[in-house]
Amino acid sequence: MRNAVVLHATKRIPWQRRIHSSTKHSSILEPRLEGHGKVIRDEYSVIRADYAAPKHPVVLAHGLLGFDELRLAGPYLPGVQYWRGIKEALSARGIEVITATVPPSASIEARAEELARIIESDAHGKDVNVIAGLDSRYMISRVQPQKFKVLSLTTIATPHRGSAVADYVFETIGADRLPQIYYALDRLKFETGAFEQLTRKYMEETFNPNTPDMDDVRYFSYGAAVEPSIWSVFRLSHRILAEAEGPNDGLVSVASSRWGGELGYQGTLMGISHLDLINWTNRLKWLAGEVTGNRQQFNAIAFYLDIADMLAKAGL
Repeated sequence: MRNAVVLHATKRIPWQRRIHSSTKHSSILEPRLEGHGKVIRDEYSVIRADYAAPKHPVVLAHGLLGFDELRLAGPYLPGVQYWRGIKEALSARGIEVITATVPPSASIEARAEELARIIESDAHGKDVNVIAGLDSRYMISRVQPQKFKVLSLTTIATPHRGSAVADYVFETIGADRLPQIYYALDRLKFETGAFEQLTRKYMEETFNPNTPDMDDVRYFSYGAAVEPSIWSVFRLSHRILAEAEGPNDGLVSVASSRWGGELGYQGTLMGISHLDLINWTNRLKWLAGEVTGNRQQFNAIAFYLDIADMLAKAGL
């Protein structure tokens, strides 16, 4: 905890003071975002009346420590939805949606194998558009499923080049203590395969060189950047990432999120945290905005509907 206090007390990094300019789609006021594509500020504040629907099913697959539905009180209370409101909004517009639940902390390889099995079972041979992360990249490149085809992969704040937060955790724990922690987690039936794979060294030297993009798959990606409040759960992780990698959403940097080349990267969502991206924090923010008169400029449902619209207009 002492380390956290020291980090919180350090001065702001210069790009943070200028991140909330009202200028739309300009990276001039965010020097550390130059070269990172379009800056997106308020395109997704309102749900439009019309969105095109892609011809093929959309697969929503959660990231590390994610789930489809979490029931904290068993069958007695409603479960917590990971894709809260997003699946329903897509389905309401005639889009076939498949949600996939994979082992939350297993290795990328194990998660990819399970993801392929779920899609094979639920897609019934149809081609699919996947919105997911590293597991899907591995599935497409290495598992190469034969009973369905992935037409596109859209990643959102995915650590394609690893994370300085993962580096920090492993450096803080130390090599001597890691076996004890892994043993304890294993006794609790908690898989640990994914954690070390999120380090920058592993991603840059092992995963990426051995997981090439496929020529017949379209790759799209988005990043996000936020300046967390003093109460934010991302305060420490954000500062670690900011110092090592630059602008970030609290868990993943913009630099690490970029994938698919210049045409594949769709832009950086400004003022958006990692939890905002899956609609977890939106309800409270919108309620607070209505009370204070500070309307929110991001609606996760509008964002995912726009991704579907993009896929449809790309003929997918």
